[in-house]
Amino acid sequence: MNSQKLMLLTSVAAIGFVQPAHAQDASETGNDEATQEDDNVIVVSGIRASLRQSMNIKREGQGVVDAISAEDIGKFPDTNLAESLQRITGVSIDREDGEGTEVTVRGFGPQFNLVILNGRQMPASSLDGTEVPSSRSFDFGNLASEGVAGVEVYKTGRANLPTGGIGSVINIKTARPLDRPGFKGSIGVKGVYDNHFEGTKITPEISGIISKTFADDRIGILLSGSYQQRKGSVAGFAAGWREGYLGTENNWGSLPPASDPRVTNRPGPTDIYQVPQNTGYDFTTFKRERINGQAVIQVAPTDSLTATLDYTFSQNTIDSQTNSVGTWFNHGNVTSSWTDGPVAGPNIYSEEFGPGKDLSFTGAVAANRSINKSLGGNLTWESFGGLRLELDAHHSTAESKPTSPFGSNIAIGNAIFGPSRETTDFTTTLPVISVEMFPGSEIDASNIRPTGNALRNAYMRDRINEVALKGGYDFDSSFIESLDFGVTYTDNKVRTAYGFLQSDSWGGTLTAAQTPDDLFTAASVPDRLGGIDGAQDPAIIPTYFEIDTANLINLLEDQVGICSAAFIGTAPAGSCLADFSVDRRLREKTYAPYIQSTHSFDLGEASANLRLGLRYEKTKISSSALVPNPTRTVLTGANEIGVIQAPDDSVFTTLEGDYKNWLPSIDFDLTVVDDVKLRASYSHTITRPNYSDLQGGITLNSPFRPGGGSTASAGNPGLLPFKSKNIDLSAEWYYDRESYVSVGFFHKNVSNFIASATTQVPQFGLTNPGQGAVYNEAVAAVGTNFGDIVNYVQANYPNLIDPVSGGILSQAGDPAIVFNFTQPINGDQTARLWGWEFALQHSFWDTGFGAILNYTIVNSNTAYDNTLDFRATQFAVEGVSDSANAVLYYDKNGFQARVAYNWRDGFLGGQDSDPYYTNSYGQVDVSASYEFKNGLTVFVEGINVTESDRSGHRRAEQAKFFASAGNARYAAGARFSF
Repeated sequence: MNSQKLMLLTSVAAIGFVQPAHAQDASETGNDEATQEDDNVIVVSGIRASLRQSMNIKREGQGVVDAISAEDIGKFPDTNLAESLQRITGVSIDREDGEGTEVTVRGFGPQFNLVILNGRQMPASSLDGTEVPSSRSFDFGNLASEGVAGVEVYKTGRANLPTGGIGSVINIKTARPLDRPGFKGSIGVKGVYDNHFEGTKITPEISGIISKTFADDRIGILLSGSYQQRKGSVAGFAAGWREGYLGTENNWGSLPPASDPRVTNRPGPTDIYQVPQNTGYDFTTFKRERINGQAVIQVAPTDSLTATLDYTFSQNTIDSQTNSVGTWFNHGNVTSSWTDGPVAGPNIYSEEFGPGKDLSFTGAVAANRSINKSLGGNLTWESFGGLRLELDAHHSTAESKPTSPFGSNIAIGNAIFGPSRETTDFTTTLPVISVEMFPGSEIDASNIRPTGNALRNAYMRDRINEVALKGGYDFDSSFIESLDFGVTYTDNKVRTAYGFLQSDSWGGTLTAAQTPDDLFTAASVPDRLGGIDGAQDPAIIPTYFEIDTANLINLLEDQVGICSAAFIGTAPAGSCLADFSVDRRLREKTYAPYIQSTHSFDLGEASANLRLGLRYEKTKISSSALVPNPTRTVLTGANEIGVIQAPDDSVFTTLEGDYKNWLPSIDFDLTVVDDVKLRASYSHTITRPNYSDLQGGITLNSPFRPGGGSTASAGNPGLLPFKSKNIDLSAEWYYDRESYVSVGFFHKNVSNFIASATTQVPQFGLTNPGQGAVYNEAVAAVGTNFGDIVNYVQANYPNLIDPVSGGILSQAGDPAIVFNFTQPINGDQTARLWGWEFALQHSFWDTGFGAILNYTIVNSNTAYDNTLDFRATQFAVEGVSDSANAVLYYDKNGFQARVAYNWRDGFLGGQDSDPYYTNSYGQVDVSASYEFKNGLTVFVEGINVTESDRSGHRRAEQAKFFASAGNARYAAGARFSF
């Protein structure tokens, strides 16, 4: 890894196309030299012109902000804004289905970055699928890049900006007709060539923009829109893990003693290890349809007065079908081999079974749509004598909900009851799963039976109403240039809801004979996994099944009532869309006045600029939650406990909180000689907790586990926001017209850090039938086979058999279920992040060639200690990692080409009772285009052309958490401007 970092730091052949710009707001900075406009072109073309513009903004600006303009975005092989933003120094992205969705800035993950649109705070919504939605993070997958004029990434605070981003505030700027007078337009078409299980698919993308001014350029109208469709497939490995045990512990899943010949290199008494709960391969086919549109009307009746009315719309619809094959371990007759401690990981984990064990085949569907709408108005008046006034208001919504009649995320379990042994080999990049089957139980559609299932229904809506009054006065004084002031009122109203129908019939419902074979189509596991290391191992399980999930649901509803008579949850008559059992409402009202001044003066022979700002914020929170009332439990399998809820017995609870903050900001720069500039900035910024952290009410995560590991959680509306004190220092040398080198240092000291405190406590008086006297009596009489145990209880204690699920009901005398109960708290310890940003931009004179390099080093004094067991309270900043970009480009005589490399080091991805990490990842993208003199441009693009694979792990590097095969994506198209 060190050699790779050294290569990236010293290579000149390189970097992310977009450069950082330490700049003022866009209105403060000109770009005449960089945007040599042609009357017939709406978007300036040319890599070198764009780079020069970025360099001029950086050089002439005040403060710390990185920028990317539409000239850049439109010419990258980027599906959306996140793909373009990753080229900026210090910015990394998270990917889903090979496409950028969220950003990390200087080590701070998506939840620490606030996205605003034209300076306005935007709502955000998304669906997790398997739990109540809660994230504030903006999903860049909702927006196409074609309709965006530019993006600014503010890395330190400013008094006149909305708060919420410790990592950054990202301002998405859309086009305005009066900025480009006349009649102009552009249209582009593209075909995308993607990986698909059923053969490579080519899908369409089309975008257009038209702008017209009238009445001596006093009135302007702009319309833009885009339609994008993508069809693709991804495949990979996923695993669930038990908690991190000490070598001395004796829990369910703990290893036998070192003297047992079935365990090799057993972890020692003080070592930490995790055993796999389940392993499997997932094969997902998806379709994404993205629609974006914008309309803008501007009127400038006088030179000093401009009125703007704008409407922005985006719709992102995703339909996906996932088919899985997997193993679940009972931690009985296990053979295993382990790496050395102090954090040990498995080499091999294998379990032998008697008759009746299942090999799981799951059909899952996720079909959801996110719609974002924003209606805004702006009135700007530049009065006599230097007075400036601006009134801005908007009403914006973000809503995510399912498009399927079955819910937002559906999983229908099936199984062949016949494995005699299930084994997972973790020594390859993609762990190798193999099985041995009893005779007569071969992996064939004729042997498949439906089992348990869950139909989940999630919903999220975020509405923001915001009004801002801003003003300023420009002085003639040589020391005080301007005084700016304003006040913003923001009303944020959020609803998140969740319900599910679940039938814990893991022992099977219909027989194999009652289940039509044509619901299951066999497919090759090795063929679909591709070339990732381990996929072609001869021992790998050979077959999975593509499941007709919709017809299977209809069959199961008709035969066993999985919707109308689910074990858990209810739905309206004739529907499979679950009623909401959790319904959370949150309202944040924020009042924020600010004042800011700018100054210019000389220090000896050097010229200096200073900006002083102070923002005050007061926020009130009201949080309500509707949660179900569980009354009893039922043992539905050897490792599954379901819950019985009181019908129509849910209650709303409301809690309130408030906080206030003074947020100063200072920006200073000094031009020591004509080509060298020094900068310093200091600011305070905040990030608000996720909505789940603020919710009231206790959530129990089903199913519970008879041997331990059951989980529950609650929020804390009294949480304070994260608060960071930021220092930035930088030096820049502009040594040629399009070339410069810069180095920057940043330091962030974060307080009010939100950590998870985990305790082990009972909840709602629920008891554990899997450890009760009746269960133990049955085990002593008939052994550990769950079917035999149920038959014993049926014969001797018929009143303890649940008539719905057929499982064993709990009794008051059974031991209490002990939950790992997690609740967020404000930690006492501060977290420090600091690092360096290096940037080099070099144009090789008039050859057309150029190279750019940036590298970001991020350090933190917080890290997850993998050697502590899962009960220890820990916190660490997620997403902290180094990153780098490298691009070599050519731009001359209408021909443009670039090769871009983006790399991110491994990082802590998150934590529940245990941490999980994403391994380092690098990706190569390429593009080329040729512009004809008539305004026509043709282009080709490639994303992840080397097909880099992604992977992650739990505590030990060999405790593989996920591994996915990388696929290349290509596109070709044309763009015409007039």
